Amino acid sequence: MPAKDDDDRFTFGLVVDVADVLARHRYPELTSGDDFVALQQALFRFLYTTSTEPYRLDPTTEES
Repeated sequence: MPAKDDDDRFTFGLVVDVADVLARHRYPELTSGDDFVALQQALFRFLYTTSTEPYRLDPTTEES
């Protein structure tokens, strides 16, 4: 996998496409910029985190 800084596939369009797929599967549609940022961050962690340790981030505060 390319280094995260060099991967031109990770775009806002990718996040929109994933959001559309989720909505087609009857998950709630993203309604705000914050929703898109949260999905983008989740995708980034999923795609580029190599640690096998669970990521401990409090979703309400975005802090470890």
